[in-house]
Amino acid sequence: MSIDKSLRPKNSLQRTRSVLTRAERIMKLIDEERWAEGRSPYGLPKVKVVKVSLKKSKKTKEDKVQAAAAAAEGAEKKK
Repeated sequence: MSIDKSLRPKNSLQRTRSVLTRAERIMKLIDEERWAEGRSPYGLPKVKVVKVSLKKSKKTKEDKVQAAAAAAEGAEKKK
C-alpha cells in the first residue's frame, strides 16, 4: 500500500542528484576554468558532484542559557 500524499514529508524528493545535465556540467567546467571555447559538448570530462550535508550543531550550555533567558523575557512581555 502506498502512503497518502498529505502524509509524505515535504522535502522527501529533495535529494542530492548524482548526475548533472550536460548544461550543468559545462557551467561547472567553465567555473573551474577547464572549458575551452569552441569545444564539442560531447564526451565531456567527469565533474565531481558535491554533496552538501548539513549537520545539526550541538547546543552548548551558553546557548541553552541564552535561549532560556530569551524565552523568559518573552513570557514577561506577554503579561
